[in-house]
Amino acid sequence: MKLMRPLRHLTAALIMGTCLSATAIAPPAMAQGLFEPVIKVNGHAITRYDLEQRARLLGLLRAPAEPNKLAREQLIEDRLKLEAANRQGIVLSDEEIATGMEEFAARGNLTAEQMIQLLERGGVGKETLREFVRAGLTWREVTRVRFSARISVSEDDLERARNAIGSDTGVRVLLSEIIIPMTPQNQEEVMANATRISELDSQSAFAAEARRFSATPTRDRGGQMPWTPITRLPAGLRTIVLGLAPGEVTDPLPLDGAVALFQMRDIEEIDVAQPEYSAIEYAAYYIDGGRSDAALARAAQIDADTDTCDDLYGVAQGQPEAVLERGTKAPSEIPQDIAIVLSRLDPGEVDYTMTRANGQTLVLLMMCGRAEVIAEDPATPAAPQAAETAEGTDGGETVELAPDETAQLSAQIANQRMESFSDGYLEQLRSEARIIEY
Repeated sequence: MKLMRPLRHLTAALIMGTCLSATAIAPPAMAQGLFEPVIKVNGHAITRYDLEQRARLLGLLRAPAEPNKLAREQLIEDRLKLEAANRQGIVLSDEEIATGMEEFAARGNLTAEQMIQLLERGGVGKETLREFVRAGLTWREVTRVRFSARISVSEDDLERARNAIGSDTGVRVLLSEIIIPMTPQNQEEVMANATRISELDSQSAFAAEARRFSATPTRDRGGQMPWTPITRLPAGLRTIVLGLAPGEVTDPLPLDGAVALFQMRDIEEIDVAQPEYSAIEYAAYYIDGGRSDAALARAAQIDADTDTCDDLYGVAQGQPEAVLERGTKAPSEIPQDIAIVLSRLDPGEVDYTMTRANGQTLVLLMMCGRAEVIAEDPATPAAPQAAETAEGTDGGETVELAPDETAQLSAQIANQRMESFSDGYLEQLRSEARIIEY
């Protein structure tokens, strides 16, 4: 979990979390042995108390993973991050940490003191929150000092993003994909492989990894997807993809029960603008057994026997109503992991790489249809705004962006690249570390 990223509905989660029953949060460890080391990372101790407190904090913050397991992973990473900071002579002041706590709490419309009081009601001490925030802030400074000189956003990078926004032309991308199924049992191994793949810059090497690891129908083609309009991709993925040069690979993108990577093979501006979509209709059919042979065979049979979303009603006949979900949502309302999978499906096509319920339920997704945004009357004048003009690559047509939009695009591309360096460095530190668990 990225510690400094915004947390949605933080206030509600904290208030609800502090009202949980004693069975919802692990009971405190007995005083005896509470401060004994249970893990050592290059000689730096993590105590039972540290683990218990971080797990309680994550539970109250509604972290998207099992709190005890995530607490262990985060605390190991925190020790590595702080050790790297010490080597670089980076030490945050008390004032910087206090400011960071205020900023973190403000994401839930709280002051730091209000957040501390809520957490204390849930059994989490002030020092636990302080260390949580300190580790994130310190790592941000470590990566800034170490990598900022290597991060640049060229006019070509911005031009690709601008082209995707222009109304008179369209942009399409030629991507390769790898989607690797992930379970609690193989999560560490999968993420290590995904991180390694994300550092590749060879199309042939990426294709070999796709044939080896990917669970998608494109695996036999080395993960190669056809030309895809950029408007098909979820908004968050568009920014990431447009920040890639040919050959570059995204960071591992977490799905529920899988992790995805995309490699840019080519990008092209076309004369016909691609439609934006106001709504997407899709269906999800849930199959017990996760990625077992029986569940995968069942999904393959359904794929062979169905052509439209209506056909799934016959498949689900006589089963509990919850086994089939179908609905229409605005693109912004679709979960990111589902949106990524749907982006490569045409109506009637299915995918069954995702799982739910900690890998125990296989999800068969079918695309039903997309509704295009109805274009405004071209005779209607646009509202005036301050803008800068970016010349097109052909020296003719232009795309206009407000200055703040240009800055935002530049920042998004730079942040994505910084995160890639950061994740790679952390993986290196972990691979070199001496971690002892008692």
